[in-house]
Amino acid sequence: MDNFLRRGGLEVPESVRRFLQGESDPSLRIEQYQEGDTLVVRMDLPGIDPETDVDLSVADDTLHIQARREENAERMDKKGYRSELRYGERSRSIPVPRGVSQAGILATYEDGVLEIRIQLPEQSESQTTKIRVVRTGSHEAHQSPAEPEN
Repeated sequence: MDNFLRRGGLEVPESVRRFLQGESDPSLRIEQYQEGDTLVVRMDLPGIDPETDVDLSVADDTLHIQARREENAERMDKKGYRSELRYGERSRSIPVPRGVSQAGILATYEDGVLEIRIQLPEQSESQTTKIRVVRTGSHEAHQSPAEPEN
């Protein structure tokens, strides 16, 4: 697409060029895997300040990640400015196992990579409850579950 725009001699605003090249996806791309009893989520976020540009939270068994990267306005005004970097706000929500606590989550940022390590809760034995199925139209179907059978 970029070659087409250049060959046609069209001056296209940077935001339009990015959209035409498919850079409008607002979600973060992740790498996710389990290492022992830890869930690891990694993503490339170059050029950000992790203390001010990233928001992490856990609610309703979901990890919410939001990151912002602002474009430098001084550079945008320069003649011949061109950028293929992604700017703006990106977000992602990732389901996590029930029982994950915020105290068991460690987020680090190094060399442009945000890594989130989530301590997985011990899985307790699930209890199975048998549900009785009754044939409709029979006498038993009209009994309430609390009534003993005769």
